[in-house]
Amino acid sequence: MSGFELVVAVIYLGAAVCFVLGLRFMNSPVTARRGNAISAGGMTAAVLATVVLLIHSGTVSGAAWLVLVAGTAAGGLAGLYLAQTAPMTAMPQLVSLFNAVGGGGAALVGLFHFGAAGEPVATYVAVAVVLDVIIGSVTFSGSLIAAGKLQGLIPGKPITFPGGQLVNLALIAVVVGSGGVLIAGVHSVLLLILLLLASLGFGVTMVLPIGGADMPVVISLLNAFTGTAVAMAGFVIGNSVLMIAGALVGASGAILTKLMADAMNRSIGAIMIGGFGTGDSAAPVEAAGGQVRVLSADDAAIQLAYASKVIIVPGYGLAVAQAQYEVHELASLLEERGCEVSYAIHPVAGRMPGHMNVLLAEAKVPYSQLREMEEINPEFSRTDVALVVGANDVTNPAARRSGTPVSGMPILDVDQARSVIVIKRSMGHGYAGIDNELYTDPKTGMYFGDAKKAVLGLVAAVKTLVG
Repeated sequence: MSGFELVVAVIYLGAAVCFVLGLRFMNSPVTARRGNAISAGGMTAAVLATVVLLIHSGTVSGAAWLVLVAGTAAGGLAGLYLAQTAPMTAMPQLVSLFNAVGGGGAALVGLFHFGAAGEPVATYVAVAVVLDVIIGSVTFSGSLIAAGKLQGLIPGKPITFPGGQLVNLALIAVVVGSGGVLIAGVHSVLLLILLLLASLGFGVTMVLPIGGADMPVVISLLNAFTGTAVAMAGFVIGNSVLMIAGALVGASGAILTKLMADAMNRSIGAIMIGGFGTGDSAAPVEAAGGQVRVLSADDAAIQLAYASKVIIVPGYGLAVAQAQYEVHELASLLEERGCEVSYAIHPVAGRMPGHMNVLLAEAKVPYSQLREMEEINPEFSRTDVALVVGANDVTNPAARRSGTPVSGMPILDVDQARSVIVIKRSMGHGYAGIDNELYTDPKTGMYFGDAKKAVLGLVAAVKTLVG
């Protein structure tokens, strides 16, 4: 190794340290911004070092540099545009698209390296290429389907078709068979393309049967796939930064997937089999199996204005209505009156891991008020009012008894509060497709309407009461 290559290797090592530190800082909302900055700094250093190394080696032609610069510019501008224009409600599908780009890019690295070799490659390289193409392709097509479901372009309910399991088995057989032949030493680009197509097809058939209720877990799992594919791409081209960064993303994504699955009391295997969740649905203002007590803005405001302790429970309805700023304004108004306000965050509220944290952080809600489920649940029994804004399945008491689609799922103990106010557009089901028993609890009042307009109505009503 030359002195110049040693310097680049040291920069790569420093970048890897930045990735580890960045991931550590992302463990808390308070330090997450710092973690992102450190990770981005490490990646910038690694990219610049790679470019300088390519220039120093002199092995890259002018045409290749043109492609490299054009691709970097196009990708950078697209990322910048999406980051600045995508609404917070679109973050889950944006994350899915980024997963698709990462997985697809990693698969292309394997394809190109194998095709450019022109002769049988070493066994360890063949293994890395095959795994890279399989995982990257499954991630690419699966993430696009997930993004389509989240965006509403594809129905959120489980989509199955006759013979679907046989198709899956056939695709798996093709993947295993072609991959095994390639690893055995056969150098065939056509066989690798067959592996690619079968993997792309499996990504589609794998995600289509998965219902909307499992989308947070699916996004996390596909993120882990992306990291693993990138790590395999690192092995293919012998780049230590890709290996380390991919391994970190893959490992952290896998851990997060397990935590998300535990939060829903469902195994990852059951989630991948699919069939859970029907997609959010509207329904008239009524409920089967109990009476619903409807509140006006003034009714709800009276309860809130004279409460000593309020817990706000955000859900996907808050994200859809972009009501985080209005909720923060209401909370600040209550705090000015001496009320203790906190936010109960369920691990799978919303459509991606940490969705509610991101939304509320955007509205400048103090991190100290964001309380995780295990921490906040004991406090509901000491709470005057629990204000549920667009949350559904994560508050359903039906999870505490057997025989329901959400049985055993850890929930926020909203029904333990002295009084409950639920802001919701209608009595429509959540993604689990069942009635929420909280809505017919005698202590619950339903305040129907768009979350943003409803919370604005509460703000105005509270100001009138205290003005």
